[in-house]
Amino acid sequence: MSKKCEICEKGVVFGVQYSHSHRQSKRSWAPNIRKVKAIVNGTPKTIHVCTRCLRSGKVQRAI
Repeated sequence: MSKKCEICEKGVVFGVQYSHSHRQSKRSWAPNIRKVKAIVNGTPKTIHVCTRCLRSGKVQRAI
């Protein structure tokens, strides 16, 4: 499963995580991606979409 939204191009973000004692470790934050059957150019197609795009109505789901 891809880690990138096909609508808004949201992807994995890398950064540093700090503990309470201020120790650092590298980590990544992945977006909440769902595999959805949607209408693309008039035909149903399976795409990977983040939940933010699903909630905001940027994707018309196929039934």
